[in-house]
Amino acid sequence: MPQDRMPPLALAQMNETQKKYAEAIIKGPRGALYGPFVPLIRSPELMDRAQRVGEYLRYSSAIGTRLSELAILITARHWTQQVEWSIHAPIALQAGIKAEHIDAIAHGREPTEMSNEEDIVYRFCTELHQTQKVSDDTYLRALSQFSDAGVMDMIGINGYYAFLAMVMNATCTPVPDGRPDPLPVLK
Repeated sequence: MPQDRMPPLALAQMNETQKKYAEAIIKGPRGALYGPFVPLIRSPELMDRAQRVGEYLRYSSAIGTRLSELAILITARHWTQQVEWSIHAPIALQAGIKAEHIDAIAHGREPTEMSNEEDIVYRFCTELHQTQKVSDDTYLRALSQFSDAGVMDMIGINGYYAFLAMVMNATCTPVPDGRPDPLPVLK
């Protein structure tokens, strides 16, 4: 594992702007400065704007928590983002994504016996990551199931979590608490 390029800063090491935005995250629904926000605090205004988008997408998206967590896992797998996976796999399980579906995604396999909604999210997100577009059939299924707002939020979830994956992959952010990387490397 490469060394963490931007390890946590103590509050005493932060400038006033960093402290202000760090405290906003700590006092918000996340409750702590962890994961991608550790490196992002180096650009506190970027972090603040990004975390507000993420707060909406994670806690209030038009597709709901269960399906948002599925989209997050698909994005984390696409980027082999260990921190996001370690945080969101347990949340996805708790939100109602089946353990066997989480395991299939972790190992680069398509889950079987998904609900219609899950199948739409899986196909939409997978196509978007793999081909950088979405087929007409998949788009129309998503639009019919989730409306314009749901489609936009699903795109937003993929984009936001891809951004976080880039941040953490580039800065070598380690999995919390020294745990081993949860995702296998796919060949």
